[in-house]
Amino acid sequence: MIDARLADWLLDSDPAPRWQVERDLLGAAPEIWQATRARVAHEGFGRELLDEEDDDGAWAGGAYFPAEFAFAEDTPQPWTATTWALNDLREWGVDAAALAGTAEKLADVRWEYENLPYWGGEVDVCINSWPLSNGLWLDADVDGLVDWLLEHQQDDGGWNCEWIDGSSVSSFHSTLNALLGLLDYQIRTGDAARVAKARYGGEEYLLARDLFRRRSSGEPFDDRVFVLFHPRRWFYGVLPAADCFRRAAHADAAAPDLRMTDAIESIRSEREDDGSWLQGDRLGGDVRFHVDVRPGQPSKWVTFHACRILGLWDGAHPSRPFSAAT
Repeated sequence: MIDARLADWLLDSDPAPRWQVERDLLGAAPEIWQATRARVAHEGFGRELLDEEDDDGAWAGGAYFPAEFAFAEDTPQPWTATTWALNDLREWGVDAAALAGTAEKLADVRWEYENLPYWGGEVDVCINSWPLSNGLWLDADVDGLVDWLLEHQQDDGGWNCEWIDGSSVSSFHSTLNALLGLLDYQIRTGDAARVAKARYGGEEYLLARDLFRRRSSGEPFDDRVFVLFHPRRWFYGVLPAADCFRRAAHADAAAPDLRMTDAIESIRSEREDDGSWLQGDRLGGDVRFHVDVRPGQPSKWVTFHACRILGLWDGAHPSRPFSAAT
């Protein structure tokens, strides 16, 4: 549980984070958080993004990039095209009914890579995990994407988007995305058996590395993994990795693995004296609107995710009790 002052601050938010705070941090009755969740499609972030959908079911005229995006080395990835919009709407809790007909329309949308059909995916592991999760949410036929992820798992248990260039060693980024897609498949379909072996292999890849270490040296594979920020988009960090394992623990009715301890404690160490966490970064690239604060300011999204992760962790491993009270 969190104290009243922190709760009031978190609740003074757009409905997208508010309903999750009500459900996951405050233990509100279902009728309370469900009523807040229902508002996401009609006001605030959710309504604004839904209003930007094109007649063909896409956003910004493209699958992964906006139409006519000028690819250049010094131009950051924009976050306005279809896949990013769907990711946001799904993660904010918008009911699929608010996008009735979108899945059917997107069957005619093509990926920028070789004009491949949208719900069939392309060749990038990270990218393919998103239409899998979004297709499950919108009731599109994405069973082939599950097969594709299972077929492209590396021998070391993880995944790497650079498999197409011959890479046989997995990456943290690709492995986390694949796990999120497979976990969504399990949760939404109830078919744990189909993905159990692959999920176990991918989770072991990350856990054997404490979620952030190189096996060769024990050092962080990238110092940026400790930067806590929202939205994640695609970048790997201890916060989204720990949140994936939080969801997996719920799905499997199991305690989170103790090999996550150092990653968890790195998150805990960033808590401010008032119980909040600061925004650590803001990825470059065009957005329609920002959903969180600038770097260095107290972030409601980061605070929510950190509190939720630590609440589960400390409930399962009470030797380090967590309190959001000042």
